[in-house]
Amino acid sequence: MALGSLTTSGAAVEAERSAAAPGAAGIGDSYFPTDGNGGYDVRHYAVDVRYAVATGALTGSTTVTATATQQLSRFNLDLVLDATAVRVDGAPVAFVSGDHELVVTPAAPLAKGAQFTVTVDYNGRPGDITHRGNRPWVSSTAEAMATNEPQIAPWWFPANDHPRDKATFDIAVSVPTGQQAISNGTFLGTTSEPGWDTWRWRAAEPMAPYLAFFAAGRFEYESGVRRGLPYFNAVSMGLEPGNRGRAMELMRRSPDVVRWLETQLGGYPFSSTGGVTTSLAAGFALENQTRPTYPFLGNGRFARSILVHELAHQWFGDHVAVDRWRDIWLNEGFASWFEWKYDEAHGGRSAAETLQARYDTYPADDDFWDVRIGNPGRHSLFDFAVYDRGAMTVQALRQRIGGSDFKQVLRTWVAKRGAGNGRIGQFERLAERVSGERLDGFFEAWLFTGRKPAGTQGNGLR
Repeated sequence: MALGSLTTSGAAVEAERSAAAPGAAGIGDSYFPTDGNGGYDVRHYAVDVRYAVATGALTGSTTVTATATQQLSRFNLDLVLDATAVRVDGAPVAFVSGDHELVVTPAAPLAKGAQFTVTVDYNGRPGDITHRGNRPWVSSTAEAMATNEPQIAPWWFPANDHPRDKATFDIAVSVPTGQQAISNGTFLGTTSEPGWDTWRWRAAEPMAPYLAFFAAGRFEYESGVRRGLPYFNAVSMGLEPGNRGRAMELMRRSPDVVRWLETQLGGYPFSSTGGVTTSLAAGFALENQTRPTYPFLGNGRFARSILVHELAHQWFGDHVAVDRWRDIWLNEGFASWFEWKYDEAHGGRSAAETLQARYDTYPADDDFWDVRIGNPGRHSLFDFAVYDRGAMTVQALRQRIGGSDFKQVLRTWVAKRGAGNGRIGQFERLAERVSGERLDGFFEAWLFTGRKPAGTQGNGLR
């Protein structure tokens, strides 16, 4: 009887192996074919890293909790650092650590629908690593910012690195004693051991991997509650004192801007807000979920516009993420338009006037119009036209269908797609359904032609 049981069990295992297949080494995004992976859905990341700011050396151990979406013989994670050990459900397994793909082979196939954990130990110097010509790590010997777009996660933790696979996060970052490590979500506190302080954070709402970040170095920071909203702000001590004060004043505006955005889009989708200003020459701000990151901007009108832009992304970009990177207009067009709308609502020029001024600025033969912002191509993903023509498209839609229907479209989009993803085509269909109008010609003119849209009412122009 025992022998018969072994034979049956062995046959079952062999049957499982023959039915199982590898997960895809990419989630299926044509812009970045190896980003993300197939065969599983991540539920949670527990990221624990130690970063020596002065040398740029990082060691980490991350546990990924996921559900198999097929019967898996092996699967990939995106990681550019060197993996040193991998465990699936606590047991050591075989793995191959490549230049971007970490290939993991469990001891036995994972059944479809099974929840499993994979723990990866790893190390390296993320600031030294280039992949596909991309070196996203921003650092000096005094400060580091693990923040970039569209890729940054594989430079500090193993991930299913695509916005389509969101998950919750627990993040612990250890830095040399006396330094700080700021990250997403709710600050849980610090613990210490000789030579190191560990800063712990929790992002309880689903988040795309590229939006997870940490800032390490010496920061002036403050936290509290404003207008009922918890906040955590941090400003680099690498800035001179006067600039630190101006940067902190800008960060303090975040809760007020969030509350204004709620009047446009509905309730804020996250549990905290705030911002981080670096002294590094990052050259960009980014919509890191709950806590955007900024270079030093001062506290003038331009700085306030960038603040509005990144906080608008909390709805358009973070809460509703792109389903494919080609859908980037849904992120940048709307965040840029909210700069115009905020100005309109606070005594500045109307968004209609801004649209007309922008439209008149670029003659029909200007190469500004060459970029098809509804599918700009990988190398034009963050072209200026994606932002500016993108915002023009949003305001033109507002004028084409009317303010009431427009606002309903925005609120419905966020309500229906929140905590998930969206495509441009889905947004188009929603706008048509709410307005009762055919808008295919409108969206074709604004998003998918390399020409200046005709100045007609059909294109939302007056």
